[in-house]
Amino acid sequence: MSLGDIYFIVFRHKWMILFFSFAGIMGAMLLLFVVKPPQYESEALLSIRYVVEGKSLTPPGDEQNARSLNEHSDSIINTELAILHSLDLAEQVAQAVTPERILARYGGGSNTNSAALLVRNGLTVEQIPDSSVIRITFQNPDPKLVQPVLGEIIDAYFTKHVQMHKGMGSSDTFLTNETARLRAELARTDDELRDLKRSAGVISVGDTQKGYAEQISSIRQELFSAEAELLERQAMLGGEPAKTSVTKPVTTNDDLAPGVPSEQLDDYRRVCGRLAFLQAKEQNYLLQQGFTPENTLVKENHDLIEQTAAAKKNLEERYPSLASLSIPLPNPVSGQPAEGSIDFKTESQRIAGLKARIQALNLQMNQVWNEVTNLQKVETAISELEQKKQVEEANLKYFMGNLEETRIDEALGEDKAANISVVQAPSPPGKGWSKRFKKKVGMVAAGGVFGGLALAFLIELLLDRSVRRPIDIESKLRLPLFISIPELATNGHFRLFGSKDRLRLKDATDYESGPAGASAPEPEMGLVMPSRPHPLHRFYEGLRDRLIVYFETRNLNHKPKLVAVTSCGAGAGVSSIATGLAASLSETGDGNVLLVNISGEQGAAQHFYKGKPGCSLDEALANNKKPGALVKANLYATAEQADGDLLPANLPKKIAALMPKLKASEFDYIIFDMPPVSQTSVTARLSGLMDMVLLVIESEKTNQDVVKRANQLLVESKAKVSTVLNKTRNYIPPRLHQEFLDHV
Repeated sequence: MSLGDIYFIVFRHKWMILFFSFAGIMGAMLLLFVVKPPQYESEALLSIRYVVEGKSLTPPGDEQNARSLNEHSDSIINTELAILHSLDLAEQVAQAVTPERILARYGGGSNTNSAALLVRNGLTVEQIPDSSVIRITFQNPDPKLVQPVLGEIIDAYFTKHVQMHKGMGSSDTFLTNETARLRAELARTDDELRDLKRSAGVISVGDTQKGYAEQISSIRQELFSAEAELLERQAMLGGEPAKTSVTKPVTTNDDLAPGVPSEQLDDYRRVCGRLAFLQAKEQNYLLQQGFTPENTLVKENHDLIEQTAAAKKNLEERYPSLASLSIPLPNPVSGQPAEGSIDFKTESQRIAGLKARIQALNLQMNQVWNEVTNLQKVETAISELEQKKQVEEANLKYFMGNLEETRIDEALGEDKAANISVVQAPSPPGKGWSKRFKKKVGMVAAGGVFGGLALAFLIELLLDRSVRRPIDIESKLRLPLFISIPELATNGHFRLFGSKDRLRLKDATDYESGPAGASAPEPEMGLVMPSRPHPLHRFYEGLRDRLIVYFETRNLNHKPKLVAVTSCGAGAGVSSIATGLAASLSETGDGNVLLVNISGEQGAAQHFYKGKPGCSLDEALANNKKPGALVKANLYATAEQADGDLLPANLPKKIAALMPKLKASEFDYIIFDMPPVSQTSVTARLSGLMDMVLLVIESEKTNQDVVKRANQLLVESKAKVSTVLNKTRNYIPPRLHQEFLDHV
C-alpha cells in the first residue's frame, strides 16, 4: 500500500473518520466529567531492593525437585504488584479501617466484602519504568480517608510479603518437634547397626573386606609356592621316591665338557632343571588337575617353557659340547648342583611335608572364604542401616540449622520486610484522576479515531469491491486504460466550480441534454451541437487522440474504422462519451463520422461532419448529398437488406441490414453506442466485428467482478478491449498528492 492509497482512503472516508473521532472524544469527556469526576487521592512510593525467599523445609536431597518459575526482575515486581492488588490484602485493610468508615460515602453499612471491593477499586499500583520502585495511589471521595487507608495498605503489604516469601512451616514449634523426632530415629538406627556388626564380628565392613582380601592373597601365594616346590622335587625323583640311597661318583666340569667355563656349565644345569620342572608342572595341570590348554595358568607356564628352552638352546649353540652331556639335575630349592649323590629318602620326606603343607593351606583358604560369605550376607543390611543413618544425620543437621536461623531472624526482626524501603510515605490528599483512569480515557478517545480509520480501511480494502481509481484498472483488473474522466458535478468536494462554471454547465447544451460527466437520458435525434465548448471537451479530445494513436501504431488504415462504446451497467455515461468522441473525431481528417445508437428500443443514427451535424443517414450512405440538418433514422424502418455481405441471422435485423452499407460507406469512423455487456445483450457478439471496443467503467459504482465477467464475454468474441474510467472523484488535496495526470 502506497502513500497515495492511504491518502485516498482517509480523504474519501474523512466524514466517517471525523464522526468516529468526535464520538471517541465525546465519550472520553463523558468519562472524565460525568461518569467518574475527579476524586481525592494519596500517593506512596516503595522501593524493593531484593526479595528474600524462605528456605524449603523439605529434607536435603529433595530440594532439587523445587525449581523457580521465573527469576527475572519483571516477574518479581509483577508478583509484588499482584500481592498489593489482591482481595485478601484489601479485606485486611477494610477490617483495620472498619467497613463503616469506608462505606460512609456510599450509603453506609458494615459489609466487609463491599468495603474491600471499594478499597481495591480505588487502589492503583504500577511500576515506575526502568526502576524497582512501585507507585501506590488510593482514591476516594472522602479526603480524610485516603491517607489512613493507604498507610494501612502498606502495613498489610509488608505482613503479606513476609508470609508469602518466608514459606509455610517456619515456626519454632514445628522445627523443634521435627528435630526431636529425627534425633530419636537416628538413635534407633545407630543401636540396630551396632548390634548387627557385633553379631557378625565386624567393626568396619570396608576394613574387614580388605583384611580378608589380604589373607586370601597371602594364602594363595604360599599355596602356589608349595605346589611348585612339590612338583619340582617330584620331577627330580622321576615321580617315584627311592627306598635306598644311591651314591654316585663326583664328576668335575672338565670331565663333563672340556673347554666350557664352570659358570656357563652351572647356568646350563639350572636351565635344564627349570625346563624339566616346568614341563612336569604342565603335565600336572593338564593330566591331574584337568586344566585345558586355554587356561591362563597353562598358557603362562607354556610361555615360561618356551623362554627356558630358548635359553638352553642358546647355551648349546655357544658351547656345542653341552648338548651331549648328561647333567645331573640341580637342587630344586637352592638351585646348586648336587654334590656327590641324591638322597631319595630325604627327598621323599620333603615331598610328604610339602603335601601336608598344601593341605593345610587349602583348609585355611576354605575357612577364609566361609567367613567372606557370611560377611556378604550381612553386608546389605549393614549398608542399608549406614545409609539410613547418613540420611537421618543430614536431615537432623538441616532442621537444626533452620531452627537456629529462625531464632536469629526473630531476634534481629527480619519479619519486618527489611528488604523493602518506603521512598515516599502516603502523601496528603489531593484532587485529580488516577494515571490508570487517564490511560483508559485516552484509549477511549484514541479508540474513536483509530476505530474510524480501521472501518475506513476495512470498507476500502475488503467490503467495497468497486473500481474507484485508474490504478485499480491497471493493477487489479489488468486491463488497458485509455483515459479517466472526472465527475465535474462534485469531484469529491463540496464546491469545485465557481458560480460562472455552474451557470455554464447549466446553460450549455450537452450532447446528451444532461449534466456533464453524469448519466443522462438517451439522446434524442435532432440534437444540435452546443454553442459553447463542452466542459468535458478536452477529455473527449484526449480519448480521440489515444484512439488515433492506437490505430496508427497498429497500421489500421482502412475506412471506416468501427468503434464500439459500451459499459457494464446503465448510467455509466456511454452515450455522453460516444457522442463526444464522434464530435471530436469529426474534427480530424475528412471529418466524416457516423454515430449509431443501438442502445434504445428503436435505435438512431447521427452524422457528424467537421465537428458539426451532417445530413441524414440515407443521404450520408448514398454519398450524393451535401451536409445538412440532422435527421432521425429508424434502423428498423429505413435500413434495407443489402445483396451479399450477409450477416449471421442471430444478429438483430436493424444491424444485419445496416452493416453492409456502413462497411461500404466513405465514413472515416463509425461510433456504435451499444447496450451494456450482459449475457443476453448483443454487445458481446457485435464486439468481435469492431476495430476497438471501449468499455466504460463508472467509478465507485461498477464492481470489479462485474468488469472481469464483462471483459471475459468480450474476449470470447475476440474483441480488442480498452477501458474508460468515467466519473472519477479526486478526494486528495493537490498540495498533498497528485492523484491524476490532469486535475480539473
